[in-house]
Amino acid sequence: MSDSASLRILLQGPEIVVAPGIYDAFGALMVERAGFPAAYLSGASIAYTRFGRPDLGLVGMDEVAAVLSAIGERVQVPLIVDADTGYGNALNVIRTVKLFERNGASIIQLEDQDLPKRCGHLAGKTLVPAAEMVGKIKAALDARRSADTLIMARTDAIAVEGLDAALARAERYHEAGADILFVEAPRDLEEMRAVTSRLGGRAPLLANMVEGGKTPILPASELQNIGYSMVIFPGGLARAVGHLMERYLASLQTHGDTGPFRDQMIDFDQMNDLIGTPEMLASGNRYDAANFMTGNDR
Repeated sequence: MSDSASLRILLQGPEIVVAPGIYDAFGALMVERAGFPAAYLSGASIAYTRFGRPDLGLVGMDEVAAVLSAIGERVQVPLIVDADTGYGNALNVIRTVKLFERNGASIIQLEDQDLPKRCGHLAGKTLVPAAEMVGKIKAALDARRSADTLIMARTDAIAVEGLDAALARAERYHEAGADILFVEAPRDLEEMRAVTSRLGGRAPLLANMVEGGKTPILPASELQNIGYSMVIFPGGLARAVGHLMERYLASLQTHGDTGPFRDQMIDFDQMNDLIGTPEMLASGNRYDAANFMTGNDR
């Protein structure tokens, strides 16, 4: 069974799918080792970590595809990929879906923001018309090679047009064929319940937990009870790593060495075991020239 097929089945089950946010292959490896059923490749987290910049549409399709390719080569955990607006019109969406699917995406997320887009929990967002987003969804569905590659439609309309308009947009996106619906940034529990009450049963619903964002942070079990099928924590890993970096660097500056911080670090041998150095060296030894030498080579 493919990663995408297994994720489709999980979304049809009773248990909520918890997907930590990642931004590189090392984080994806850690998520896989921790036993999570999926990982979310966050465009915002790529902007934070690769460029030290905010989520303001600065990361392009090829940059996300390169990160996705490296992750897909390293892990088997199903990958949900943030494709922003599809990086342009419906023709851009077609290219994006083909590229991301080929590079290992199990779910491809598209949103209805206009360019320049920004983080869903920042003010000042603008939207494309719902009809334009419908066209993008249909283009994405036509572009995918496998029906197990799921298309997720996100609407950012709550902050721009209000909750009712956001729910109406989500209904249109479902009618257009979107496999998963993502109503971004409900502002309280009442709005979250309104989302699941109106849209639940039509398609799996995704909740987005952003620490310090506009939506209340709830545990996965409570989100499941409300009616969500999946929850992402897109920037949590980047925020945790940023906090650890501050503490590590402060300790190094104070003490002049890493000794006081060693109990919070992975040592050299542990790192090599974690990333599979012994296995890779053993694999390489199979192709060592000494294994194929003949009398004429000596």
